[in-house]
Amino acid sequence: MKKLLFLAIAGSVLLGCETNTTYKNTIKEDVAFLADDKLEGRQTGTEGEKLASDFLVQRFKAIGLEPKGTDGFLQAFSFKPKTDPHKEVQFTTNADSTITGRNVIGYINNNAKNTIVIGAHYDHLGFGGEGSLYREGDKAVHNGADDNASGVAVMMDVASRLSIDKGLKQNTNNNYLFMAFSGEEMGLLGSNYFSKNPTVEAESINYMINMDMVGRMKADSTLAVYGTGTSPMFKQTIKANNDKFKIIENESGVGPSDHTSFYLIDIPVLHFFTGQHEDYHKPGDDAEKLNYEGMNLISNYIYTIISDLDDNGELAFRKTKNESEEAPRFKVGLGVVPDYLYDGKGMRIDGTREDTPAFNAGILKGDIVLKLGDSTVTNMMSYMRALSIFDNGDEADITIKRGDEIIETKVKF
Repeated sequence: MKKLLFLAIAGSVLLGCETNTTYKNTIKEDVAFLADDKLEGRQTGTEGEKLASDFLVQRFKAIGLEPKGTDGFLQAFSFKPKTDPHKEVQFTTNADSTITGRNVIGYINNNAKNTIVIGAHYDHLGFGGEGSLYREGDKAVHNGADDNASGVAVMMDVASRLSIDKGLKQNTNNNYLFMAFSGEEMGLLGSNYFSKNPTVEAESINYMINMDMVGRMKADSTLAVYGTGTSPMFKQTIKANNDKFKIIENESGVGPSDHTSFYLIDIPVLHFFTGQHEDYHKPGDDAEKLNYEGMNLISNYIYTIISDLDDNGELAFRKTKNESEEAPRFKVGLGVVPDYLYDGKGMRIDGTREDTPAFNAGILKGDIVLKLGDSTVTNMMSYMRALSIFDNGDEADITIKRGDEIIETKVKF
C-alpha cells in the first residue's frame, strides 16, 4: 500500500476536458453560494434547487470534469410524494402530482477498470416543513450551510485535486464519479435512483465516499467515520493516514445518508460527519458558523485516503451489522439532540428544545445522562433501551452529570 501526501500544485496542467487549471481552494465561496438566501433552502423540485444544480454544473465544468448524467451533467428523477411513511417512494414518469429532482454528476476518466464514487447531497429543507426542528415563529429559509453545503464544497475540493492529478498521471488507477445528490432530505431519493439507474456500470464501482455535515468540527477535532467495516481495507487505512483527528468509528454501512444506497448494492462505503448541533434543521444553519479550517483538514484527509488506496485494486466488500434494526422502538422522547460523537460513559446532550421533557426538567446542553428510571446509561444504545419502556404521561428519575456535579431530578414525558 502506498501512502501519498497531498501535493500543493502551483502550476497549470492540461486536463482531459482541455481545461487549464491551477488548484485553488474555493470551499468558503462554494458554501456561501449554496447557503445564500436566494436559493431558498434548496428544497428538491424547487427553483432554488435548480439554481443550485446550475451552479454545480458550472463548477464541475470549471474543475474539468466530464458530464456523466443522462442529460449532460444532470440525471433527473421524478417521484410522487409519500402518503404512507412506511412505504418506499415510487419513481414515475407520470407528470401528475410529481416532484422532479436533479442529481449532478461529473466524471474523471482515467481509462481504469474501476470507478470511485465521491458524493454529497445538495438539497435541503427549503422553508422548513416536516423535517424542520424550528418552532419559534413563521416559516423561514433553512439555508443548510452545514447540511449539506459543507459536504458538497469539500467534495468539489477533492474533485479539483484529483482533476489536477490526472494531468500529473498520479492517482489514475481508478476513474472518479462525483455526485451531488438531490432528494436526500426526502429519503435518500437521488442516491436511491442512481443505484437503480447508474450512469456507469454498477459492477465497476470500487467504493463510495460520502460527506454529509462536515462543517462544524468541534475544538477536540472529532470526526465520525461510518462504514469502516464494509471493506477489510478501511480500518487500517483510516488509522494509518490520521494525525489530525479524534476518530469515532462506526462499522455499519447503513445510516441516514446517501452512502446507504450504495452499501445496499454491495459497494464498500465510507461516510464522514462532524456531528449535530443546535442549528441542525433550523434557519440558523448559516455559512458564517462553519469551521472552514476543519473542512480543509477533512478534504486533505479524504484525498490522502484515496491516494493511499490507489494501488490496491478492487476492494473487497463485507456486510456489516445493521445497528438501526437492533434499536428499540419508543413512544416518548426527552426532546434533546444527542452528541453522536461522544465516546465517554453515558449519553451527552448536544442541545435541548423548548417545551420538551428535558427542557422542563432543567436539562442543559452538555449534560451527560447517566441513569434513566432504573436503567444505567452507558452509551446511546442503552439510553434508547431505557427510554423505550416509558409511555406518554410517565414520570421517571433521571441522573445527569454537569461538569463535576451529579444531579438527580425527575422528567415527565
